[in-house]
Amino acid sequence: MRPLSSLLQEYSESHQHPQNIRIHWICVPLIFLSITGFLFLIELPAFGNLAILTLLLLTIYYVLLSKTLWVGLLAWGMVCLFIDFYLHLHFYEDRFTLFGTVFVGAWIGQFFGHKIEGKKPSFLKDLQFLLIGPAWLMVKLYRKAGIPV
Repeated sequence: MRPLSSLLQEYSESHQHPQNIRIHWICVPLIFLSITGFLFLIELPAFGNLAILTLLLLTIYYVLLSKTLWVGLLAWGMVCLFIDFYLHLHFYEDRFTLFGTVFVGAWIGQFFGHKIEGKKPSFLKDLQFLLIGPAWLMVKLYRKAGIPV
């Protein structure tokens, strides 16, 4: 497994333009939320739903990358689960459409940001970068708060 610093450096290379960065601050969390929303729809007897199991596995991946970063990413995952649960209760009939619309709209935003950037998204080179996008944003929050990564 490559070190986090190497992954972040490579990810940053295609995320330099200020407008692309702003778009990523909106779209990456929305994509994460919509994916957990879709996974929330799939029930698993032992875990409640697939979102919970997936967040557990993601947390293990992030623990392997950083001794501290995983805490923030797990907290974001828990926020997403709470929002998904709320949407499950209040928008039961429209959940799939809602998550689908957010997912597609956020990806359109991401590709628009990369058109502005003039560089292809990192995940086209390595799918692992789909997991690094949220970490890249969390690292920025950690650094702003003075929390070691």
